[in-house]
Amino acid sequence: MTNNHEPHVPSDRPSASRKPSGAGPQITLRSPAELADALPYMLGFHPTDSLVMVAVHGEGGRFGGRLRVGIPVSPDEWEETAQQTADCLIRGSERRGGKPDGIVLFLCQEPGEDETGQRVMTRLRPLAQRVRLACGALEVPVLEAVCLSAGRLWSYVCPDARCCPAEGTRLAAVGTSVMAAAATFAGLQVRGSLKDIEGRLAPLTGPEADAMERALDEAAIALVPKILDGATREEVAAETLALARTLMRRITLAPPAQGRRGADDRDDGLLTHDEAAALILGLQDRETRDRAAEWMEGDEAAPALRLWRALARRAVGAYTEHAAAPLTLAGWVSWSTGDEPTARIALGMALEADADYRFAQLLHHACNEGIDPEGLRQCLREERRRREPRSRRRPAAGRPPGRRRRITSGRDSRRPAGSGQ
Repeated sequence: MTNNHEPHVPSDRPSASRKPSGAGPQITLRSPAELADALPYMLGFHPTDSLVMVAVHGEGGRFGGRLRVGIPVSPDEWEETAQQTADCLIRGSERRGGKPDGIVLFLCQEPGEDETGQRVMTRLRPLAQRVRLACGALEVPVLEAVCLSAGRLWSYVCPDARCCPAEGTRLAAVGTSVMAAAATFAGLQVRGSLKDIEGRLAPLTGPEADAMERALDEAAIALVPKILDGATREEVAAETLALARTLMRRITLAPPAQGRRGADDRDDGLLTHDEAAALILGLQDRETRDRAAEWMEGDEAAPALRLWRALARRAVGAYTEHAAAPLTLAGWVSWSTGDEPTARIALGMALEADADYRFAQLLHHACNEGIDPEGLRQCLREERRRREPRSRRRPAAGRPPGRRRRITSGRDSRRPAGSGQ
């Protein structure tokens, strides 16, 4: 792919996960606009406030690994972000079998107040340049770098005003392009925007959050002594799992809410603050959480996912770090059921809540490395078969479920999300 945009970059089933060469129909992309149109299908969602890098391999320009991070608000962080993302994608590609022959860079951000798309493009140009230099230092060229904003596209690479005018190129309407038709034929899905997906997992705010935090305080006062007492820990685990099953049955009977922009599938009204508090604290126990992870397929998967999302939204205030458990479970169920884009987002948010949460670390790495989740599913099935005929074992102790410090780091601005985010 060169600056005049005449050579093409074919993609074999662009998606959020890596596909082997030759898998599925090939789609030829001949311009920056066609690359932009393919981006949501490569990721599985429309990126917002995102820096996205896609590795390109071979003379034909086959797409490989991809990486997404949030664009740091402060330009002071751009240099470090450029270095980290370039190193993460290029070194990760080398570990998986081959150094990229090039990189395609996307900077996706909507205009702020009193700002135009062209102004966004100009403001982000230094970030694009830093990424190009960081990739060049690792001997991998950036073949194309584009900015997507306000429904238009600008190329940072092409000098030809005939194909890349100063006012930008208008993007095709969603779902109307050749790429959209080919992706639909191939069975690829775009699951809304990144903002929508995160919104289904983001904590409550306002008076509801205050009431939820009070419920968590009251539940912690009642539960912590029980969990610290080994004689009653098994009883708390049993109560937690029984309550989770009850709420899953309730959710099964209530269809997801629809119609609110970015708010579909929120089940906030299907469980009380007290029920949510008991579950959030109970899931801080490691073995209880692992037992809950067994609800990852069949008829159990959908209500379990809806429950974990609702609980993640209830981990508020001083209990923000407690969201790691339900977010990790939401990521696991999403990955187990084939929704890798949502899985990566949920697992990334779990690590923002608690960077040391080991279960999230392992799943995040495995998902980004393209490991088949069936191995873990088999382990969980076998553990369930071994346990169910016998009395329940005493759960292993996890972290105490009381108050923790509020996490203040910005979402996704510093943590490269592997090949997927």
